[in-house]
Amino acid sequence: MPSELLEHATAPGRGGHYLPPTDAPLSSPESTGAEDATMAAVLVIDDEPDIRRFLSRALVGHGFFVDCAPDGSSGVALAKTGRYQLVVLDLLLPDEHGVSVLKAITAARPEQAVIVVSALSDVESKVRCLELGANDYLTKPFALAELMARVRARMRETSAPPPERFLRVGAVTVDLQRHVAEIDGRHISLPLREFQLLAFLMRRAGTVCSRRQLLAEVWSCPFDPGTNVVDGCVRRLRHKLGRDVIETLRNVGYAFRLS
Repeated sequence: MPSELLEHATAPGRGGHYLPPTDAPLSSPESTGAEDATMAAVLVIDDEPDIRRFLSRALVGHGFFVDCAPDGSSGVALAKTGRYQLVVLDLLLPDEHGVSVLKAITAARPEQAVIVVSALSDVESKVRCLELGANDYLTKPFALAELMARVRARMRETSAPPPERFLRVGAVTVDLQRHVAEIDGRHISLPLREFQLLAFLMRRAGTVCSRRQLLAEVWSCPFDPGTNVVDGCVRRLRHKLGRDVIETLRNVGYAFRLS
């Protein structure tokens, strides 16, 4: 990466340097890769040197490793490396609109956390960015305390343990990523609704779930439409998994058997 495309800052004693005072020209050395492995890394993409300097100092002061990019193309290239827990993105960039940059980043790394920080305060811009995968949107000018609170919130999300992959109750195992069930070594593909119902009951194994609760949680229907949609779905699951897997409590609901 050419040195003019990248600015780098890290906490003192961590293998990097602070950005220079505001009245000094902003240097742009190559990233050394010498940051402490325990430091969370943030990428700031903004074309305004003063904003980059301000954000870098603030983030470094709170213990983060910081890289900065002054335009969209270099920002996307850095974000694609996957080294950053968070990207702080401006929308008004010199080479391409920040929305295009956001699309490119989320397409390459769907799990990448992004906070948009922009002077664009219209609802349409906010909604569009959030729908494209941004985790947050902060309008300029902003209070530093608010920005840091949002950064810490996103960091807590990215440091959370990965979602569970498997559910196992008795002889039944479900793969929550592939939407496949297994019983006694036999793999069973399930339609989405049957899979959702099975996973819901397994998470509450041994607990009776009413039809009203199942309608609300699995079908997102807050009222009973007077159909047997729940009973029909349970019947199909029993046919595929065995009748003893799901227990019926007459006039109450259903429960997944613990054994």
